[in-house]
Amino acid sequence: MPELRQRIDEAVTAIRKVVDVDPDVGIILGTGLGDLSDVIEAPHAIPYTEIPHFPHTSVEFHAGELVFGKLSGRNVVVMNGRVHFYEGYSMREVTFPVRVMRALGAETLIINSAVGSMNPLFDLGRIVIVDDHINLMGDNPLIGPNDDELGPRFPDMSDAYSAELVKLAEEIALEEGIAAHRGVLVSVAGPNLETAAEYRFLRGIGADIVGMSLVPECIVANHAGMRVLGFAVITDRCLPDALEPVEIKRILAVAADAAPRLTRLVTTVVARMS
Repeated sequence: MPELRQRIDEAVTAIRKVVDVDPDVGIILGTGLGDLSDVIEAPHAIPYTEIPHFPHTSVEFHAGELVFGKLSGRNVVVMNGRVHFYEGYSMREVTFPVRVMRALGAETLIINSAVGSMNPLFDLGRIVIVDDHINLMGDNPLIGPNDDELGPRFPDMSDAYSAELVKLAEEIALEEGIAAHRGVLVSVAGPNLETAAEYRFLRGIGADIVGMSLVPECIVANHAGMRVLGFAVITDRCLPDALEPVEIKRILAVAADAAPRLTRLVTTVVARMS
């Protein structure tokens, strides 16, 4: 058995010894967006440190646990805190949790992230429904030998973010009175934030928002045959001619303020998606 598949099987076996849940939906929570895990019914949390081969987050405001339970009547598995490429992990390590979610049975992946906005029409605290992305991370989780049991050598990305789910999320946001936009995400390696010239460049190539995650997970989920829905919360504005220093405390505060709206949006999407 190829090494990656063997590691996935070992992680799944360890999880199955603790939790007997076949999740329909996998959810990844980003910076300051952990509130969603609080509304999971009958939750059972497993620390990443107790799952073989699972990467351990080094970011202090990421909880670092896999939460199983029900959301809107569906079985879900929630990654409460993610790991990032900038922490020193390989792309395969960063996306390993997605592989495990898929092996557990999840067919849909919902990814949340905190981002900066280059689009002057996108205000602080707004939710962006990601409808496309640009990968500028300098790496790809699918580089290397392909295991055909996990997915095709050349996965199609024409519907990288499910058009059906994007439309549903837009409809729900309108019904719920939640300010939301569609937008293109560009993902960079980090961990430093960008210069004014870099923000001009990123806006010029067609991106609305910029972050340091979400894209690798989306690529692997598509490779594995999962539907993907991405939500991003704008925690800082990246306007080159009005650039201000970013404070992590402020980012966390903006994310925390948006968390109830994002929780309502995700919860309703899960309830109504096919």
